[in-house]
Amino acid sequence: MKRRTHPQSMLAFLSLTLLGSSALAQSVTIKINGYGGTDPAVVGDLINRYVKPLVAKDNINVVYEPLQGDYNKALTTLLAAGNAGDLLYLPGETAQGFIATGKLLPLNGLVSTTPFIKSLNSVFTVKSQTYAVAKDFNTLSLVYNKDLFDEAKVAYPNASDTWKSLATKLTAVKKALPSGYYGICLQPGFDRFGAFAYAEGWKQFDAAGKTNLQSKPFVDAFTWYTSLAKDKVGVTPSEISQGWTGGCMGTGKVAVAIEGNWVAGFLKDNAPNLKYGSTLLPKSDATGKRGNFLYTVGWAINAGTKNKAAAVKVLNALTSVDAQNYVLEQGLAIPSRTALQSSPFFAKAGAGPENAKVVFQGATDGFVSGFNFGPAGADWSKIVDTALASVLSGQKSVKDALASAQADMNKLQSR
Repeated sequence: MKRRTHPQSMLAFLSLTLLGSSALAQSVTIKINGYGGTDPAVVGDLINRYVKPLVAKDNINVVYEPLQGDYNKALTTLLAAGNAGDLLYLPGETAQGFIATGKLLPLNGLVSTTPFIKSLNSVFTVKSQTYAVAKDFNTLSLVYNKDLFDEAKVAYPNASDTWKSLATKLTAVKKALPSGYYGICLQPGFDRFGAFAYAEGWKQFDAAGKTNLQSKPFVDAFTWYTSLAKDKVGVTPSEISQGWTGGCMGTGKVAVAIEGNWVAGFLKDNAPNLKYGSTLLPKSDATGKRGNFLYTVGWAINAGTKNKAAAVKVLNALTSVDAQNYVLEQGLAIPSRTALQSSPFFAKAGAGPENAKVVFQGATDGFVSGFNFGPAGADWSKIVDTALASVLSGQKSVKDALASAQADMNKLQSR
């Protein structure tokens, strides 16, 4: 006997079907938290050009919400309150601390990290679980003002330079130029100096997670770096009313700065007539090796997101080949995808592409480590920064500064 469907049952079925279709058709908004400054404009353009077209078919909307001021502090507050975005910038230097909170979603099985540089993946990996995909990266390069070296009749810095030969060149430039010109801009921070400590073979943390600021490799690097301030061969940014070494370079008063590829865009906009070149950091005379940092920020997913599948799709779009090529072409950073390391951009003529190529080469030359502060976060770096500033300003000797710094480090790491 043929089964007869009750009209009211059919009506209920149709209603549920329509409601289900409507629910599926509803737009999902993925909120992204990242840096303020210039990032909103850049990421906004990236989203409009390359992300939205890829996720539009899934009815996913993407919104970038920058966190102004201290990003790490602001993100900590939002995560604790359950108000952070679905996707987040995860800075490499503070990644371990955020991962330890349990507020980030492990990406194993959700996102493939195989296409990305292994050393970058390791920055965001804890106990075999990966919590972010590097959106791009940078290393440090030595950027030099060609006009100042030409005027001083001193050979340009090059990849064969050691600490000693570079110091000789910088001293010669300072002596040859009028007052108010300097050989190098010295950032009083671990974020620049630390690369030279690595070149000496220094290990940031021992097996127990402790830091030794009085080991010979660290002391030797610290002594050389701060010695460049002697006779004003080197000058700190604040001494010439600047906030960073790229700003020093932009004034045209400094022959050398140590910066990443972000300096290319800055100089293009702020010192378009400056003739500059780029080369690898000098080698330690003791080890014959360079040191360098891998600066990176990853895309992480908030473990508390209600739209995990959509967040994964947006993350994949943000790290697509086209999206990373865009970042490279803008002169902002180097793509983290292995396949893009052979991008034609690196072969282009010009100071910007030249710097990008040098920055890329720095990732695999010598003792290279991910830039991070360990579990203590930014408090770790402040100790080294304070020591550097006290010696560069002439307030303390190297011995006294490092003795004080070690005492502070011991207290920090005993908590």
